[in-house]
Amino acid sequence: MTDLQNSLWTGVHCNLIKLIWICGCFIYPCPILNGMKKHFWKIVALVVLILIGASVLYSKQTTERANEGVVIETHIKGNPDAAVTLVEYSDFECPACAQFSPYIKDLMVEYGDDLRFEYRHFPLINIHPQAVPAARAAEAAGQQGKFWEMHDKLFENQAVWTRSSSPSVAFNQYAEELGLDMGKFKLHLNSTTITDSINTSFNDARERNFTGTPSFLLNGEKMEFSTFEEFKEAIISAIEASKAS
Repeated sequence: MTDLQNSLWTGVHCNLIKLIWICGCFIYPCPILNGMKKHFWKIVALVVLILIGASVLYSKQTTERANEGVVIETHIKGNPDAAVTLVEYSDFECPACAQFSPYIKDLMVEYGDDLRFEYRHFPLINIHPQAVPAARAAEAAGQQGKFWEMHDKLFENQAVWTRSSSPSVAFNQYAEELGLDMGKFKLHLNSTTITDSINTSFNDARERNFTGTPSFLLNGEKMEFSTFEEFKEAIISAIEASKAS
C-alpha cells in the first residue's frame, strides 16, 4: 500500500474508505467492464447503500463522542442537607422565570444555610423554541462545573439571545466569557445524554400536572402564591417550622 493509501486509512473517514474498498471487491469481479450500462442501477444502488451506511456510522461515532465523559448531576444551591427543599421547574426562555431568578438569588443569600434549592428543566417547547437549546447550553457548561454561571447568563441576557436569529452564537459567547473549553462545550451541546436528561425533567413536570413556569415544590408539595412576598413567606414558615420541630 502506498504512503497516500496509508494516510487515507488513518483519518476521520477511515471507516468510509474501508466500506468503499470492501464493496469494490464485489464490483470489479462482475462483468461491468463488458456491459456497464447493464449494471448501472446496481452500481447506483450500491453507492446509495454505502452512503447510508457511512452516514449511520458517522452519526453513531459523533453521538458517542458527544456523550463521552458526560455526567448528569442534580443542580443544587444552598445546604444540601437542609430540612427544607425548594425545587424550581423552569424554562430559560420564560420571561417570568427570568424575573424570578434574582429573587431566588436573594433568598439563597439570606436563607441558604437552611434551604436546599434545586433547579429542574421544564422547557415549554410549544411557545419557547429556544428553551431546549438554552437548557443544553447550561448542561454543557455544567460538564465543566459552570452550570449556575451559565444559568445566570442565560437569564440575565434573555432579552438578547431570545431575539437573535442565531442564539447559538450568544451561547458560545457566554461559554467563552466563562472560560470554558470551547471544543468540549460545542461537543456536549449535541450530547443525547444531556437531551435525554432534559426530557426526563420535562416529563417529571408534566406528570406533576405543571402547565406553566416557573413552578415550585416546597418539601414535595406544589406551591400556590400570587406575589413574591407570599412565596417568600411560605418558605420562611417552612424553615421556622423545621427548626421548631
